[in-house]
Amino acid sequence: MNTKTAALFKPLHLGPYCIQTPLVLAPMAGVTDRPFRQLCLKLGAGLAVSEMVTSDLSLWHTRKSQQRLIHQDEAEPRMVQIAGADPQQMAQAAQANQALGAQIIDINMGCPAKKVCKKAAGSALLRDETLVAQILEAVVQAVDLPVTLKIRTGWCTQTRNARRIGYLAQEAGIQALTIHGRTRADKFLGQAEYDTLAEVKQALQIPVIANGDITCAHKAAEVLQYTQADALMIGRAAQGQPWIFQNMAHFLRTGEHLTEPSLMQKRTWITEHLQAVHAFYGEYLGVRIARKHVGWYLQTYATEQMQAARATFNHLENAAAQLDWLHAFHQPA
Repeated sequence: MNTKTAALFKPLHLGPYCIQTPLVLAPMAGVTDRPFRQLCLKLGAGLAVSEMVTSDLSLWHTRKSQQRLIHQDEAEPRMVQIAGADPQQMAQAAQANQALGAQIIDINMGCPAKKVCKKAAGSALLRDETLVAQILEAVVQAVDLPVTLKIRTGWCTQTRNARRIGYLAQEAGIQALTIHGRTRADKFLGQAEYDTLAEVKQALQIPVIANGDITCAHKAAEVLQYTQADALMIGRAAQGQPWIFQNMAHFLRTGEHLTEPSLMQKRTWITEHLQAVHAFYGEYLGVRIARKHVGWYLQTYATEQMQAARATFNHLENAAAQLDWLHAFHQPA
């Protein structure tokens, strides 16, 4: 029994929702669409956040935005992330998402992408604490749902203000704070640091969720123990290995590793994923989106033929051919 982490690995409470497994799939544009969220939830994630949705309702008519919105028949609790820099617009977006079936609203103040930051949204907001407070208050007051916030440790190394933002969030009624252990200036370079996360956790009464470079079960245990966080958020490490959630959960509870999934078990899960992608997007777009996911899956395989296999798969033009290739690739040698 891994007593140190088992004692910390307890349910996460967000409003009326009790997340039994405090492992959260991070919102990632172009990755955490509905098919991938469903698979990660099946394979051990306790909660999955949708791709970031713009707060500008005038842009919601596009196919991309429509596919990113929450649907009422999805697994509960349904959590959507919104991004923007105007308090009223953010409030309206939260209300619109609630009407569509969202049950938890997450506010993005952590995205480092230039196209987001140049609109003064995402992590760019960390430079304006007054505006941060206005957005948080507007969104919390606009809906009768739990509202959470995702940030970075600050804008740059010289301005790590996560603790001050945390106080603002707590005062506004935010019900959980996720912190990625990098500044906006860091983007995804270097290594995440967890000192700031531990400091903020000690300072706040609301749950704190640790995020950044949590890539395996051992790292999950290390970060949980060091930061004393209430939950862990997993992002890029889930790409190509959505079963990482069940591995982490088992290790955090018991101190023992699960056996690596068999080739046949992986084929079953990946086939299910591709079928869901084809159904959700339609064959033409689904086939193309499936290519990047299979590319990530192949990166986790110890095979010298990985690049050649990926090139072959990327030339397949229909859903049936992709599924046939997948079946053949996973046949025992």
